[in-house]
Amino acid sequence: MRKLRIALGGAGLMLGVSLISAHAQTITPTTTPPTPAKFDAQQTPTFVGIKDILEFKALPEYHEPEFVKAFVDAGKLPPVAERLPKEPMVYKTGNMPDGVGTYGDVIRHVIGGRPEGWNYSAGQSQGWGGIDIGLSECLTRTGPLFQVKAEELEPLPNLAKSWEWSEDGHTLTMHLIEGAKWSDGAPFNADDLMFYWNDILLDPQVTPLNGASPETFGVGTTLERVDDYTVKWTFKEVKPTQYLYAMAYGNFCPGPSHLLKAEHPKYKDGATYDQFKNAFPPEYLNMPTMGGWAPVEYRADDIVVMRRNPYYWKVDEAGNQLPYLDEMQYRLSTWADRDVQTVAGSADLSNLEQPEGFVEALRRSAEETAPARLAFGARTISYSIYPNLSGNGWGEPDARGQAVRELNRNEDFRKAISYGLDRVALGEALVKGPFTSPYAGGLMPPTSYYDDASTVFYPYSEESAKALLEKAGLKDTDGNGFVNFPADVLGGADVEITLLANTDYQTDKSLAEGVIAQMERLGIRVIAQFQAGNQRDANVLAGKFDWQLTRNGSDLITVVQNTQNLAPTGPQISQAHRAGPDGTQDLLPFEQQMVDAVNAFVATADPAERIALMKTYQQLTTENIYAIGLTQYPGALIINKRFANVPEGTPILQFNWAEDSLIRERMYVPADKQSSNELHPDTLPGAPGKGNAPIKSN
Repeated sequence: MRKLRIALGGAGLMLGVSLISAHAQTITPTTTPPTPAKFDAQQTPTFVGIKDILEFKALPEYHEPEFVKAFVDAGKLPPVAERLPKEPMVYKTGNMPDGVGTYGDVIRHVIGGRPEGWNYSAGQSQGWGGIDIGLSECLTRTGPLFQVKAEELEPLPNLAKSWEWSEDGHTLTMHLIEGAKWSDGAPFNADDLMFYWNDILLDPQVTPLNGASPETFGVGTTLERVDDYTVKWTFKEVKPTQYLYAMAYGNFCPGPSHLLKAEHPKYKDGATYDQFKNAFPPEYLNMPTMGGWAPVEYRADDIVVMRRNPYYWKVDEAGNQLPYLDEMQYRLSTWADRDVQTVAGSADLSNLEQPEGFVEALRRSAEETAPARLAFGARTISYSIYPNLSGNGWGEPDARGQAVRELNRNEDFRKAISYGLDRVALGEALVKGPFTSPYAGGLMPPTSYYDDASTVFYPYSEESAKALLEKAGLKDTDGNGFVNFPADVLGGADVEITLLANTDYQTDKSLAEGVIAQMERLGIRVIAQFQAGNQRDANVLAGKFDWQLTRNGSDLITVVQNTQNLAPTGPQISQAHRAGPDGTQDLLPFEQQMVDAVNAFVATADPAERIALMKTYQQLTTENIYAIGLTQYPGALIINKRFANVPEGTPILQFNWAEDSLIRERMYVPADKQSSNELHPDTLPGAPGKGNAPIKSN
């Protein structure tokens, strides 16, 4: 595609405006972002070691719910000891807030997403809201790390029960749980991992839902099968422990290869990749899972029901096979309704992440008769605008889109946009009170790697914004109130930018509308491109956007998790700047410096060096405005009071979402508080297949 090179550098930037006069009209950015208002409605966790949470070992005997024993007696299931692995994962009683639990009952969720199908590996959303976390298990686990001591911080073992590094640090040998089974009884082993690696991650025509790629685990990394329960990773870097975090939720959660392989175009004659992706629609019930539950009912725009996995490979110290809860229900509604129903008691768990509902939720939870408890965490939710920085064809932009990308790549333009945002007003439009705080972008204050002095903040100044727009060659030449491109670009047309935003959340829509209104004051016409989450995510991965407004991920909170996502460290890593059709990235100089800092961080284990590198990264990303920070605020966990084993201080998002951090397979309802809300009592997942029903023992 022909590139439209706007004079966005050197003397061409001036266009009659002297550099001295432009600087005279621009206020100096600060290295002291506004101090967030004090907010005390928070809980803090009790910190423990990894071995205090779990271990792998055989126990003298095992137990299961009475109704599951009936399946064994009827010859429809092997005995529980034969369904468990050689050494199950054992959760320690001492780390359970309320101890060994009781079988029975249901946890009721409400979600705003809609399942596309069960082929997570090929990019199908299962509806979010914890469905995928209840079905998928990954090599490692990070959600519960919010309670792990800093000196012991590393991912928890999971499907990989242990691992060791070679002396030179380039090889990681990983040992899988031996004898574990999928929910349909098929064996889980290294073949599932190798299918995921070779035929999902290494296949350029398959994109897992969370966008994992081979580079997620390091450029040049290889994985090989040693035996049924051993695999070997080989890395270019020396002991890159960062990738253990990348092997957790989202990135390395293998699917059931004994089903998926038969539908993959590599193994099925005549099959297409679209057919592979859509081979397991929501109506395909009892999809095999390694998680605690499996889907047994789906009704479009109504409900997803999941029942306990009889082959689940985790137990408590008393030998009780987990999970304690027999059923999970997901009512398909809206995300705002999730909060309303949980506060009211007709649903059981919500991550209160939309600030529009904070005040009412606090008021209701304070009442003595409130069915749910509410606890806020740190300000770990933040929003940014990511301008598309690819200038060499990613997403195949038209002439207007290419011209916008050239603007995005201009530092003065990005600074003008940042100066032009009244972040205080954006936050207050969401909720009044001490909740929101202006966000400079980059690392978030709750992470231990955040450094105030390395954070460059561009305070609201409409005058500075307009001066920098003029410096970038953008003037209102036709007098209609909007700035125009230079005459030799698109014939001097108005600058028109599309803003891609998610319609699933009111917060996203409110922020987008606020940004559009504030940009109009600068003379920038921004047009909202509101899309449902699944469609929006697909367009982001495809590069079909000018700007995208998004809630930031856990990499900016923890740093040690998904570290590679902090910068465009590989051709398919960044959602702001991927490679063009020729496979190359046209990184801006500061982006390359960011990449170097992130790669150096991954390559070293020296704490002091890591801190210094993240200071460098923070200055680069905030001073050059890789992303335009908007606002940050806390989230709150709302959970029905009848549930036990809820860890104190569980954040709604830190290393992962609360549905993972809570360790739902350990949660239970005491016998005297149990309900009769199960929709499929005394049933288990049946044979996988479209329309197949769950099974009963008689």
